[in-house]
Amino acid sequence: MLRYVIFDMDGVLIDSEPIHALAAKNAIARYGVTVDISYCYRFIGSTTRFMIETVISEFQMNVTIEELLLATEEEKKRLTIEYGYIEVPYVCSLIADLSKHGVKLAVASSSNPEEIEKTVSALHVKEYFHKLVSGCMVTHPKPAPDVFLKAVEELHANIEECLIIEDSTNGLLAAKAAHIPAIGFHNPNSGKQDLSTACMIIEGFEEIDYLFLSNVYNRIHHIPITITQTKRLFIRELSEEDIPTINQIYQNKEVTKYIEPFGSLPLEIEKQKAYIENIYHFYGYGIWGIFELASNQCIGKCGIENKVIDGQAEFELSYVLDYSYWGHGYALEAVKSVLDYAKKQMELKRIVAIIDKENIRSIHFIKRLGFLFEKELYYQNHTCYLYSLVLQVHNNKKGKASAMVKNNYQKHPDTSVYGKRYS
Repeated sequence: MLRYVIFDMDGVLIDSEPIHALAAKNAIARYGVTVDISYCYRFIGSTTRFMIETVISEFQMNVTIEELLLATEEEKKRLTIEYGYIEVPYVCSLIADLSKHGVKLAVASSSNPEEIEKTVSALHVKEYFHKLVSGCMVTHPKPAPDVFLKAVEELHANIEECLIIEDSTNGLLAAKAAHIPAIGFHNPNSGKQDLSTACMIIEGFEEIDYLFLSNVYNRIHHIPITITQTKRLFIRELSEEDIPTINQIYQNKEVTKYIEPFGSLPLEIEKQKAYIENIYHFYGYGIWGIFELASNQCIGKCGIENKVIDGQAEFELSYVLDYSYWGHGYALEAVKSVLDYAKKQMELKRIVAIIDKENIRSIHFIKRLGFLFEKELYYQNHTCYLYSLVLQVHNNKKGKASAMVKNNYQKHPDTSVYGKRYS
């Protein structure tokens, strides 16, 4: 399970990259060399010392590393006093939520230890972090893995239980070299970063919480994700290990009277492997398993799939229940839970069900859920009825987890490049 999350600092906790780039640009200019601010963005994710060493070498500057480092730090302090520590929106809420769920946290940043300490204190999140690790503490800066491996060591963590959040190309390369999966945060103020090595890219933290990161972790490690839970049941993604049980459910003729029969067990296991990769991983939803809480036993399937029905793209509800559980309200409990998930989490406005014309039991069931008859149609070699349900979505959320946070920005010190500031 997810037990450790390691945060980069600049560009993830605070929106500091424009200030750092401008500070370097100003410091270099003190010694008669003019660089475009985009030049400084090349070094996002690495240490200031590495940048200074590189710029002195490239421009053959007549200045020592220590002198230029000091000048850069002076510019940073001046700009920080003027503009303050600019928190990335909602990241502190995520930190608090992770801590509440027992996740141990660390910062692994290329900034110096004093700056890391000042930042977490200014954001009032120092109490949540178990370790603060600086690139100054290791031999090689990002994109080398040293700083992340140091954080793992300091946390006494197992790499298999870790996740990293980064905003830079160098940081993500460092995470990859450390063999730790990383989420890439697309911060528009961090320059044109290549985040392609991230396991997932997000554009804001507004809806990122422990559950979201836990699900990402489970997906990476091929652990079936639990979708929802009721008093007696839980709904989770099916694994290939569940298919023999589903096969047994399909052996009852009452169950398969109006649905397609099960194929051979080896074939269905192979189908499920492909389904996990191509449906669960791509869409994030599909046909899930129904499990009894008391026994942990799989007792059926229920879920939502994309279908084209009579030429119209629809979200179709499907459900199958073990015959021995019929008549005890399990199907109603499971389907209501899935419909609630479709409404609140998927934000669907409409869902349909196709029922064989002769399946009187399912027709009564679907009507009980509030579905309304639309029309008769011929579907998959059967005469069927199409029923639909309008889901009244009351969405008070401010944005999707995958969406950019709102543009409530103010101007940054250098308005010519990435001139945005989070308010």
